[in-house]
Amino acid sequence: MYFDRFDIVQAYHLWFSDYYSGFDSNYCRKCRIETNLKFSPSHFHSYENLSENGKMIYDNLEKSKFVSRDY
Repeated sequence: MYFDRFDIVQAYHLWFSDYYSGFDSNYCRKCRIETNLKFSPSHFHSYENLSENGKMIYDNLEKSKFVSRDY
């Protein structure tokens, strides 16, 4: 795994989207990524279309059962 900001943003945005459950902190974090970083995912934004590095980041979030602490 290596540091690539775009891979990180894509993986986190996808993870927050996949684990969205109503208006919770994941939804707020996803919106912040879109607003503050001006990130607009493509229509093909999915796990299959992440880079290998992005998939590793996403898998680590899933393995650690990442929970946002920003309420």
